Amino acid sequence: MAILIDETKRVLVQGITGREGRARTRLMKEFGTQVVAGCTPGKGGEDVLDVPVFNTVEEAVEQVGPIDVSVLFVPAPLVKNAALESIDAGIPLLVIVPDRVPVWDVLEISHSAKEKGVQFLGPNTLGVLSPQRAVLGMMGGRAENARQWFKRGPVGLSSRSGGITSSIAYYLSQADIGLSTQVHVGGDSVVGLPHPEIMLMFEEDPETKVIVLFGEIGTSQEERVAEMIQTGEITKPVVAFIGGKAAKEGTRFSHAGAIIEGGRGTHAGKVAALREAGAHIVDSFDQIPEVTKTVLNGL
Repeated sequence: MAILIDETKRVLVQGITGREGRARTRLMKEFGTQVVAGCTPGKGGEDVLDVPVFNTVEEAVEQVGPIDVSVLFVPAPLVKNAALESIDAGIPLLVIVPDRVPVWDVLEISHSAKEKGVQFLGPNTLGVLSPQRAVLGMMGGRAENARQWFKRGPVGLSSRSGGITSSIAYYLSQADIGLSTQVHVGGDSVVGLPHPEIMLMFEEDPETKVIVLFGEIGTSQEERVAEMIQTGEITKPVVAFIGGKAAKEGTRFSHAGAIIEGGRGTHAGKVAALREAGAHIVDSFDQIPEVTKTVLNGL
């Protein structure tokens, strides 16, 4: 199995006629994702890479049938309306790729999603990829590269950095350690599916045997994961690396969500919490494959 995406999911691309939408639709289709429709207001009736384009999400659902996922490639100021349109149309999962989405817009999206029982990944996410199955968003860049770089296997990966998501998956695959699914939760301070939610999905996934976590300073996501390990909500082994060791209070580390304020969200605090909970902490990036393999061999 896999979490969030596999080859059976039917996918809509909002903003499919734009440069990014078109390019990433090519990636998704060539990798094996079942892209069944696109949506751009005023562009209804066109085709993009043999995918029919509709003016509204509701029209797309009416014409092509049920849709499982909507991937958003629209300008940040338009994300809120696009997301709410998909939520109202009953699409159960949104992948919000753009960055710089206003936080108040994200909060409104979150409120509506909770009311309708909808999940969303991002904003500011590269997306999610299940090797040899399907990809949502822009992970891997090109389908040919993604097929070569990422191997299928028993490790789930949850990361707060897009580039590092791909890097960890690549180095694990090079060490002959495959992945069930690799997820970039998004780099903003408010995201739809943070680490704890993704970890619970991996906990329930029978294919995933070990979970690799890349965390950063800022927010309390990693501390919440530590609590979940201690309470037994997460029982699978966790290999964790926390970035931002040298950052001081007030420093922003790469992402909007990675900033230490008032002594909260520190590197030391996150490492201590995870180590005390029983996670396997690695101190350098290149230790991740070695430690992960040791943990897998011990199962």
